Amino acid sequence: MLYHLLRYGRTQEILYEINKLKEVKDDDEFRRKYKTLMKSNVFVDSPLAISATEVFRENTNLFEEQIQQEIMQGDNPLEFPGLKFTQTADESKALNEDPTPSIIISASGMCEVGRIKHHLKHHLWDPKSTILFVGYQAVGTLGYNIVNGAKKVKIFGEEIAVNARIEYIEGYSGHADQEGLMNFIYSFINKPKHIFLVHGEEEAQNVLEEKIKQDTGIHVTVPEFGETYEIGAIEDNVKEGKVEMTHKIERKITSTIRREVIERLQKLKDEIKDMDAYVRQDIDDNKLKDEDIFRINEKIKDLEKQIINVIEG
Repeated sequence: MLYHLLRYGRTQEILYEINKLKEVKDDDEFRRKYKTLMKSNVFVDSPLAISATEVFRENTNLFEEQIQQEIMQGDNPLEFPGLKFTQTADESKALNEDPTPSIIISASGMCEVGRIKHHLKHHLWDPKSTILFVGYQAVGTLGYNIVNGAKKVKIFGEEIAVNARIEYIEGYSGHADQEGLMNFIYSFINKPKHIFLVHGEEEAQNVLEEKIKQDTGIHVTVPEFGETYEIGAIEDNVKEGKVEMTHKIERKITSTIRREVIERLQKLKDEIKDMDAYVRQDIDDNKLKDEDIFRINEKIKDLEKQIINVIEG
């Protein structure tokens, strides 16, 4: 099975690309492989992506003229034989019980929550499966670990071997790369006097900072947590593109951090809820052996210990 890890917007791009591949006419080998591939069903298994696709379908009048003409001729870029949408959780679960080769487009893109975690649990160990990541993987996420060569990962408290083929396409990332950001800066008729870099990993920020300074001469600041900058406080400095930090606070337990703790607890609750559904499903399986029941029980004990360590830590 081939899994695409996506979010809304990119899902529709991939559906469009899959549909358009049939138009390749100058490569017989490619056409043969595509014909074989498209004998498989393509499942969109993400409630948000399904809803977004419906929005696209209901607003085809906003598409480019060429695409509208293709739709009128019966070739909708978001529709093709074998495309199916899994609306319910039960339909999603059924995909993991079906041995038929298929393409599953699922979320979340970084594998932290959502239906993709269940698909990974059932197929990440399978060398016949391919996991295709589309877009950026943040450090510390399950997706990042898999892309960067982890041999084993934990999913719902269970250790899963990474035997599937892992592929990664950066071109569909929702974030502009360095070239895109530099082109954005170049596009200004009146260049900004000062740029703050507030998003991204530290190493990438530092590289971009030097690139902007060298190529444009614009002043750049990469602020740290708790720093405050007052724009326009010193008129002469602003004209020269300079700003100064007025003060810096140390990290304290603020309402924002409190809210972050609550959000993390909710995320943990959601994952436990998902795990509960799957464990109950396994336990109700009369074909389950005693050693399988024992293994599941040990995994639950391990999860309990982890939660207690967090509470008491």
